[in-house]
Amino acid sequence: MSDKRKRIVIKFGTGILTKSPGNSLNPKQLRRLTTEVAELVRAGHQCLLVSSGAVGAGLMLMGMTERPKDLPSIQACAAIGQSRLMRLYETSFQRHGLHAAQLLLSHQDIDSRTRYQNARNTLERLLRFGNVIPVINENDSVAVEELKFGDNDRLSAEVAILAQADLLVILTSVEGLLDDQRNLISKVTDIDAVAHLASSETGIHSTGGMVTKLQAAKMAFQSGIASVIASGWDPGVLAAAVAGEPAGTQFPVNK
Repeated sequence: MSDKRKRIVIKFGTGILTKSPGNSLNPKQLRRLTTEVAELVRAGHQCLLVSSGAVGAGLMLMGMTERPKDLPSIQACAAIGQSRLMRLYETSFQRHGLHAAQLLLSHQDIDSRTRYQNARNTLERLLRFGNVIPVINENDSVAVEELKFGDNDRLSAEVAILAQADLLVILTSVEGLLDDQRNLISKVTDIDAVAHLASSETGIHSTGGMVTKLQAAKMAFQSGIASVIASGWDPGVLAAAVAGEPAGTQFPVNK
C-alpha cells in the first residue's frame, strides 16, 4: 500500500475491549486503541470505528458475570452499556482533540436504499469535520439479527462498503488466520481456498469467530476493499496495517 491518505474502517471486537473473563470493559486498553486511531487521524487518514462492547459494558454495570442467553436480556444489556461505551470513547478521544459521534445501524438501514443513502451522507458530513470519529455499532437494543451477525464482523464490511473505504481492519483476540500448524498466514489472495482453516470458536462474551471475519474480508474484497485481520492486543498494529507492513493476515486487492 502507498502512503496516500486512506479512509479506514476499524472494527474493535468484544474480546479486545474487555478484561478477562470478559464481563467488564478495559479502559486502559480502550485508551491505547483510541490513541492509535488518533495517530492515524493526525497522519491525515480518515477513521471510522465499528465497535462491539455494549453488551459487555452492560454486564459490568449490572454486575452480571456472563452473557445472558435470551435475546431480550442481551438487548437490555446493550441498551444499558451503549451509553457507558460511548462515554469512554468520548473521554478517550477528547484527550487527542477529537470527538466521538455515535451511529447505531440496523440491517434495515443498509438494505433500504433511502436509509443507506442517508447513512452515507451522515458519515460523509461527519468525516468532513476532520476531528470527528464516527463510532458505529449495530442497534443491539432493537435489532434481532445481531446474534447471527458475528460480533459486528459483517457490519464492519457493510460500513466499509457504505463509506467507500480504502481499508478494513478487523482487530480481534488472535494474531490473524492460522494454518494447520497454528502458524500465522500473513497474506491471503484466495479467501475461498483458506476458508476451511477458519474456526467458529468464540470467546465467552463475543458472538463471532474467524468464520465471520473471513466472510467480512470476502465482502470487502468483492467491493475492491483491502482487509487486515490482526490482534488488537499488539501495540502499533493499526499503523503497520495501514502502512502495508507485516500485521496479522492481509487480504490485498489489486487496483
